[in-house]
Amino acid sequence: MKPAPVAPDEETPVTAELLRDMPLPQPDGDGDKETRGRVLVIAGSVPVPGGALLAGIGALRAGAGKLQIATAASIAPHLGLALPEALVAALPETAEGGIAAESGAALAERASRCDTVLVGPGMMDEAAVAKLTAHLLTRLDPAGDPALSLAGGGPRFVLDAAALAGLGRDPGPVQRHAGRVVITPHAGEMAGLLGCSREQVEADPLATARRVAAHLKAVVALKGSCTRIVTPEGRAWAYRGGTVGLATSGSGDTLAGIVAGLLARGASPEQAAVWGVYLHGEAGNRLSRRIGPLGFLARELLAEIPAAMAALAEGAESD
Repeated sequence: MKPAPVAPDEETPVTAELLRDMPLPQPDGDGDKETRGRVLVIAGSVPVPGGALLAGIGALRAGAGKLQIATAASIAPHLGLALPEALVAALPETAEGGIAAESGAALAERASRCDTVLVGPGMMDEAAVAKLTAHLLTRLDPAGDPALSLAGGGPRFVLDAAALAGLGRDPGPVQRHAGRVVITPHAGEMAGLLGCSREQVEADPLATARRVAAHLKAVVALKGSCTRIVTPEGRAWAYRGGTVGLATSGSGDTLAGIVAGLLARGASPEQAAVWGVYLHGEAGNRLSRRIGPLGFLARELLAEIPAAMAALAEGAESD
């Protein structure tokens, strides 16, 4: 059944009550880590190794069962020590310390065995990242092997930061995974994707997000003081409950990881994006009340995620 038409200016507020009406998939009490999904985070570079770390922890804090991180060879051992819960794969790197584009074939084989693939946090060489992202999206079959995925089909994708750079020039690879991709740009990254100014994006963020979602056939989470989540069909949600403290280095990496973890658990792309944005914002609110509105760190957001999820579940049980 097709969804009802959506008014051009209609957006649903993201609230705790809304999320209780769209509960996340819950693992069976007898299940093991395999039943909570596998995430592959392709991220990091020598200048910014922490992006991979923040995104990886975000996926685990959101409840994913297994985590792999694929990153530049020279930082892989350090990430392995910093995040002992993950399998860390070392990849050939560019002269600038990023992941080399020729890693695509090996990454595609690894990604085919995962439920969710996150590309982009902490990656610096936009041309190499765009080539690598396009290779993965082209090589991986959207139908996948149903036996290897909780949600059925091939892996779902979260594309963030540098992984967004090539989508405007060549949307074909992401379009072939219609309905299985979430992108998480801020206004500047959206402007780069569209080849326009940041001011043009900020003049009408909802219309911009709708246009890109329909064109790419992907769920868009356009980050800002009000974050809009939009589906390819035009359904839209708006989250206005965050704090100014969320505008801090590494915050976007944590959000991308949270969304990837929720996807791996079996949430739909729009559900993962809506829940991820809310949990990220609520984590900031919790820190703001305890520490102060400014000065908390992106890595401190991550420990707040399980409690924020539990609070929603407890609220649903008491209703």
